[in-house]
Amino acid sequence: MTLRRTKIVATLGPASDSAAAIEQLILAGMDVARLNFSHGSADDHRTKAQLVRELALKHGRSVALMGDLQGPKIRIARFTNGAVQLQPGHAFTLSTTHPAEDGTEQIVAVEYPPLIDACQPGDELLLDDGKIVLQVQAVHDDRVETTVINGGELSNNKGVNRRGGGISAPSLTDKDKNDILLAAALQLDYVAVSFPRYGKDIQQARDLLQAAGSSAWLVAKIERAEAVADDAALDDIISASDGVMVARGDLGVEIGDARLVGIQKRIISHARTLNKLVITATQMMESMTTSPVPTRAEVSDVANAVLDYTDAVMLSGESATGQYPVQAIQAMARICLGAEAEPTSGISKHRLGEVFQRCDDTIALSAMYAANHFPGIKAIVSLSESGRTPLIMSRIKSTVPIFCFTRHAATFQRSALFRGVYGVDFDASAYAADAVAPAAIDFLVQQNRLQAGDWIILTQGTQNQPGGTDSMQILQVS
Repeated sequence: MTLRRTKIVATLGPASDSAAAIEQLILAGMDVARLNFSHGSADDHRTKAQLVRELALKHGRSVALMGDLQGPKIRIARFTNGAVQLQPGHAFTLSTTHPAEDGTEQIVAVEYPPLIDACQPGDELLLDDGKIVLQVQAVHDDRVETTVINGGELSNNKGVNRRGGGISAPSLTDKDKNDILLAAALQLDYVAVSFPRYGKDIQQARDLLQAAGSSAWLVAKIERAEAVADDAALDDIISASDGVMVARGDLGVEIGDARLVGIQKRIISHARTLNKLVITATQMMESMTTSPVPTRAEVSDVANAVLDYTDAVMLSGESATGQYPVQAIQAMARICLGAEAEPTSGISKHRLGEVFQRCDDTIALSAMYAANHFPGIKAIVSLSESGRTPLIMSRIKSTVPIFCFTRHAATFQRSALFRGVYGVDFDASAYAADAVAPAAIDFLVQQNRLQAGDWIILTQGTQNQPGGTDSMQILQVS
């Protein structure tokens, strides 16, 4: 069976929160289960996390768990009747003093008082992911008066952005800090940080996680215009994180849809250059919330992200609340495999001009050079403590599968998000030194991944410690 290199992140929700539904998602190809902390209680997330762990173990799969923090999304309050219809050309006011439950077609409360200071006449405010566009006419001490440019239905608690960005709130709210404690208690593999402005926002989240006893990796969601204002701002956030998510909803609203694809490609390229993971997200298969098949445009969207070498593609509402969550994963997996079959996705652009700073990086990249230039190599076996070596390997384009053999459950789970990397539960310390390689080869033979005459590359460290990979062997299957 052909191994799919691009991983699939699926959001769990009402359509996929039972044991039977989660098991179907795992069998369909889910590699990472996303718990959206914007919805649901701590007990809901605890139950889902436990089910994912149990069912992944049942089927011998490494399925990582990601908790996604809500972040400081700026929102309007609520309407008396739940929603209103805004008409183009009509006046509409955002107020910091209006009663939170009494919004009308003329006025609604906004739950972020600093919005007043961030606006000036002529600005465009975008509500509900850009569906509603308001132009600021006047700013007062307690309200922003606007004219409706693009109207439509506006319902409770919708988000507010400003075109071009610039409305900034602290990256971690009190709720986020509590959810970080929950993520630590649930032993999640990844925590996604919403709306970071700077690398120091990621470091703050890391400090809180570590203080709670968690070693989860942090994913920075790139969704503010400020985060992509220039390469320095983008690289600051990427460098502070373990991975990034191209969060195209709020990002697209702030920078405009015309620039989104180019920015997406830049984020993917920078993340890979800086040896970080990258997830492409938001509305990738949006039509499949109500349709059993994707549109051709969605197929193209997913395939292009794959060809740009994203580590993972993500489903949000499609798997959380949609009518066809299993079919959405199956379709996404099929598209990934189709894109990966193109020869361009296996061509490596090696870092010939780079000076390596670490021994394990040198071994990892040397292994990839050998794998891509010796046609007999059918697999790479990386005996890993932390997962860093297979991560670095997977930054280089290749069609050779990388197997992360590890004795650590956290590394086994974490590797589920690395492109082209497959976790194997394996304790090298249980074997004599000269028996480790034969045991690893035997495992892959039993899995029908190798046969007599094939060659493999095996990397390992002599000290059995994170970052200690210091040797590489090329071995033939006898």
